[in-house]
Amino acid sequence: MLASVKGARGVRAIVKHLGLATAGARRAPARGPPQAVWC
Repeated sequence: MLASVKGARGVRAIVKHLGLATAGARRAPARGPPQAVWC
């Protein structure tokens, strides 16, 4: 490791420079509990 980046702007700049997505992934909506198949 050559350096440690702690600020959000620095991390975002590095990620953007590497061509990676800067936004977080969207999560799927929550599912209900599993249905009991033995009842």
